[in-house]
Amino acid sequence: MAEDTSPPKTVKSSRSVRVRLLAIALLPMLVVLPLLLGVTMTRWSSKFDALLISKVNGDLTIAHQYLATILENTGERLDAIANSARLHDILVQQQSLPLAEYLETSRGRLGLDFLFVIDMNGAVTASAGSQVAKVRTDWPVRAKALGGSPSFAMDVFSQKELRDISPDLGDRATLELVPASAEKQFETRGMVIHAASPVMLPGGEVAALVGGKLLNQNLDFIDTINDLVYREASLPDGSQGTATLFLDDVRISTNVRLFENRRALGTRVSDAVRSTVLDNGRVWLDSAYVVNDWYISAYEPLTDSYGKRIGMLYVGFLEAPFARTKYETLGSVIAAFLGITILSIPVFLRWARGIFKPLERMTQTIASVEEGDMGARTGLPPMNDEIGRVAVHLDGLLARLQQREGELRAWNEELNVRVEERTQELQLANLQIEATTKQLVMSEKLATIGEITAGVAHEINNPIAVIQGNLEVARAVLGQQADAATTEFNLIDEQVDRISRIVGKLLQFARPEEFAGYVERQNPADVISDCMPLVKHVLSRAGIDVVRDDRADGQVMMNRTELQQVLVNLIVNAAHAMPQGGTLALRSYDAERHGSQGVSFIVADTGIGMSADVVERIFDPFFTTKRQEGTGLGLSVSQMLIVRQGGDITVESTVGHGTTFTIWLPQTV
Repeated sequence: MAEDTSPPKTVKSSRSVRVRLLAIALLPMLVVLPLLLGVTMTRWSSKFDALLISKVNGDLTIAHQYLATILENTGERLDAIANSARLHDILVQQQSLPLAEYLETSRGRLGLDFLFVIDMNGAVTASAGSQVAKVRTDWPVRAKALGGSPSFAMDVFSQKELRDISPDLGDRATLELVPASAEKQFETRGMVIHAASPVMLPGGEVAALVGGKLLNQNLDFIDTINDLVYREASLPDGSQGTATLFLDDVRISTNVRLFENRRALGTRVSDAVRSTVLDNGRVWLDSAYVVNDWYISAYEPLTDSYGKRIGMLYVGFLEAPFARTKYETLGSVIAAFLGITILSIPVFLRWARGIFKPLERMTQTIASVEEGDMGARTGLPPMNDEIGRVAVHLDGLLARLQQREGELRAWNEELNVRVEERTQELQLANLQIEATTKQLVMSEKLATIGEITAGVAHEINNPIAVIQGNLEVARAVLGQQADAATTEFNLIDEQVDRISRIVGKLLQFARPEEFAGYVERQNPADVISDCMPLVKHVLSRAGIDVVRDDRADGQVMMNRTELQQVLVNLIVNAAHAMPQGGTLALRSYDAERHGSQGVSFIVADTGIGMSADVVERIFDPFFTTKRQEGTGLGLSVSQMLIVRQGGDITVESTVGHGTTFTIWLPQTV
């Protein structure tokens, strides 16, 4: 019975080994690797989309700053005319014709559409070109000027108010709506940059110099914003930057095209954007359908002098080229993976055949010996691998089995000796395992500290959210009564924001891998230049002079945001070390360290310096000399970011003579 059942069991075992070996080899390639590839590409895709949203948010910031600058410049230049000696002389002489001529000259020089002087009752005493007799004085801008304070804002004028000033303004403001509705076929209102400054009349009466500029169909204004935000080569080939000014939800000035030569004036924004921006007062940062295509878009609400939302400012760029690039990248990665897999499987099967064949021959030989054929051999030629050597040894053992049975006892004694030696080796290995275990325990303790830190940080976030939410509820409930506690509310906001920043640094210290960004080649001089606008106000406030010396020719491989974070942190620390002013030196040059070419960044100040004890602990987590506002994580996180890229950061300092930080990063090829 044993002879009948033994061969089938042997064949079944052989097949099982073949299947298991194939499964072990193919499972990572056909299952695990595709899953990892899918997770990686999904994460990369989300990071790619987040980067586009971050860019359009930055574009919106630039456009907002330009618009704010235009408003402020208009108010300042109008105030300069109101306080000019020329205007004062004309008013003293009470010459209406020279006053009108002076106003017309000033209007043309400032690029305004109207400029006139009104008294406390709204009567126009003099105007540039137009014949308006009386205007409203209840505009907040004009009311403040008549009260003695210059003011400026963006306001919406009705068609009648525009025509009262000049019939041409009423015509320029009128836009046909596309598509028109039964309730409204034309937009006749005008969005105006509205400014006013107080003027003292000879009799001591306060008047106001009022000026404004119509933005409806002001294409030069919107094209300037677009050229400023989307400079040449700032977007990839095929993409296109656009900018638009909305009155309510109607495009009154835009470079978005309906057709090749027609701008989309009079068209409306989508209901989703209108609801988010105009109804709820939130900024829109997302993909949006703009007229005839999808754009990565940013919209922000605009308010008038009454604080009412009157329109939107928009910037965005064509989404299709970025989407095409993303999908082409995904497709090429998947195609490369499939190609490698298709080419690898035949090669693997051929190699596997070289493993299965000797195993099957050895299995058949063993089965023959079990059946009583002591002369059975594998007959395999010598092969330079483990299985081949096993086959040769098997044949040798079987050949000597009949002749050297007596040597088994000697081999047994030798085996006992080897067992003793192995036992000693195992004891030594146990000692090594104990040492390794101690190291693992220490690593586990450090990991536990990181988990506790992260847990504490996350737990702090919950009460922060409750405090912030209830603070907003308190403001809403108190209404105007909350103005009496504005200082206290602002102080709470500042402290909550400070707690949030501390929590962010704790999380970055506890789980640095979650904050790691993608790396790319960086030009040292460009990175330093991009940092300067971020710290300009800190340096200017302290009266610090900046000295630049960019001599580095090489590039470094690092995430741009993380490198800027390190440099900005060092620059801000240097500014804090020079409260009475001083000189900040920023240098970059090629330097060799550890036998590798690299780039060194120098941040040196002429501040108060640090003692040797402080220098020794400056990179320790939670160590800080700023007892009121420091967290002690800035330099430790900076060191972690630099070391993670294969670099290092050092410091030299002398009390009373300043501090020098040196960052070294390896050059990228």
